Amino acid sequence: MDLIKKLTGKNPSEYEPVAKNMINNSDIELFTKLVEQDDFLFDFIKDNVAKRIQRACNKDNYLNLLNFLNVYSPSYDTVIAQVLHEFGKEAIFVRLKDLFMNGSNAQKAYAVKYFTFADSEKVIELLPQIRKTAKSEYEPLVINSIEVLAALNDEISKNEAIQKLNSDDEFEKYNAVKFLVAYGAKDVLNKIIDVMKNTSFSENIAAEIPYLIPLNELLETDYENGLLVLANIINAIPEIITLSSACGYDLINAFEYILTKPLDSSAAVVLRMAKDKFKELTENDEYLFDSDKNTKDEVKAINDILQKLNSSKLNSLLYDELYEGSDFVFFALDYVDEIEELETLLEGQNQTLILKVLSIIKEKGLLDSKHKEIALNNITNSDIRNIVDVM
Repeated sequence: MDLIKKLTGKNPSEYEPVAKNMINNSDIELFTKLVEQDDFLFDFIKDNVAKRIQRACNKDNYLNLLNFLNVYSPSYDTVIAQVLHEFGKEAIFVRLKDLFMNGSNAQKAYAVKYFTFADSEKVIELLPQIRKTAKSEYEPLVINSIEVLAALNDEISKNEAIQKLNSDDEFEKYNAVKFLVAYGAKDVLNKIIDVMKNTSFSENIAAEIPYLIPLNELLETDYENGLLVLANIINAIPEIITLSSACGYDLINAFEYILTKPLDSSAAVVLRMAKDKFKELTENDEYLFDSDKNTKDEVKAINDILQKLNSSKLNSLLYDELYEGSDFVFFALDYVDEIEELETLLEGQNQTLILKVLSIIKEKGLLDSKHKEIALNNITNSDIRNIVDVM
């Protein structure tokens, strides 16, 4: 039988000797094959394998783990770091420090994970270098570095990220959000939401927020902003946010919570969007064919809840969001049929909104020179004017 099947299987008489041999013999080839299965194994299976690796290690063989450190896996970095710390104590710190300073990106990522268990007084001496690796292009090294910075309450790196939320560079702002989310900086949640409202990366940022605060908790403490985050998440599925990731946000409980509240216009927008999106997801096999059973079941359960809602009632309420200052106006526009409602928005100052309104009117086959003339009177951005001119 394939060794990976034995290692990941249920039979102790099979997985125990495989795990022991892998560690005792520094079987890098087998470990590499195991890591290559990361995307195909359920989390509980990988958790089981991590425990088997831990039990296979002892004071006589634990150093063999150092031979695996060029093959990085976020599924096994913690157990490897724990074992190195447990048996190596502080004596191994020097070796991990050397790998952090001079090793490959994978070795550095493992070394930084080890620092989360090491003596903080020694790790503090490496803070300048860890701040640098937190900006690496190798994501596992970035994530592990931020974890250490957060554990040490490093205010310098945190404040630097907060300052970058004000950057004119969209990518820099987005990277600052990802840093602060990984850091666990709940105290800047409102600033992150403000950035989400005013960036072209709104869906990407919304995808990060549930890792900082559970969606249900956000809805309970800041309902309107919670709805807005959810609207952006719905819009991002499945192109930006995968179905499995979205279900990891516990969306079903979020929708059930919304349905316990009085139905208002912003909730109506979100529920209308969700109803259409989940109907599409369940009716097209291309979206679900490679999803695991839990994801498929949750998507279908969410769809069952949403399809019971009255679309006409939702549509009647969402018209209250058709004003320039609404955070939900861009989402609501997709459900507006009355041309008069759309025309009133051409008189506003939000040039991006004006462009979307014109696009919708054009899609309906009702765009004429009068609409373009009204719009151009309120558009100063040359790029947007050029787009309108050729519509």
